[in-house]
Amino acid sequence: MNVTIEASGNLMVAYLIGELDHHTAGAVREKIDNAISFKKPNHLILDFKNITFMDSSGIGLVMGRYRLMQGHRGSVEIRNVNRQTKKIMELAGLGRIAVINELKEQ
Repeated sequence: MNVTIEASGNLMVAYLIGELDHHTAGAVREKIDNAISFKKPNHLILDFKNITFMDSSGIGLVMGRYRLMQGHRGSVEIRNVNRQTKKIMELAGLGRIAVINELKEQ
């Protein structure tokens, strides 16, 4: 699992790559949290376009970043999730705390 972070002004985008599971979530969480603490964005986008697998740790990752962004009076957007992952996220209640945008068919 890898994460690439880009920040510009009040916007930060975290591009998640690979498998997001209980083995990888901690390192991803730490990298995103450190970037948020340093850049202090108003809006965080978590881009799931290149996620090949996600377990419940992905839900926890989103919820934790939401709480962190709330502490900075910011918001979270989940971008480029596949249809199945979007359904799981909505069932978990993530649609109440973040905008979830489905991956466009290519």
